[in-house]
Amino acid sequence: MTSAEATVSAYWAALEARDWAALGRLLADDMVYHLPQTRERIVGRESFLRFNQEYPDGWHLTVTRSVASGRHAATWITCAHAGEELPATSFLDLDEAGLVREITEFWPEPYAPPPGREHLVERY
Repeated sequence: MTSAEATVSAYWAALEARDWAALGRLLADDMVYHLPQTRERIVGRESFLRFNQEYPDGWHLTVTRSVASGRHAATWITCAHAGEELPATSFLDLDEAGLVREITEFWPEPYAPPPGREHLVERY
């Protein structure tokens, strides 16, 4: 088992690099990704990977702050896209093997989910 800090650092690096194989190795099979502002939930490694692979390109991530303890971590990131910089806060929980089991991500404001990802998400 690796530390939560190392896993979370590798997670953001893999996302920024669009290294889907590396990202997949960090995720539990049954991982869950929550987006409270859009009331969306993605269940499963493959759906989460596909969600990110299909997301419109052109974004870049910078980690501003990351804290971790035990199997939990919180990060503050900035996503730069189309001339805008949006902050986000993410809470990550790891399973016993040190894989990302659950992510809850908060963006600045509630928004309607963009079309085209209905096949990957549940609305609640």
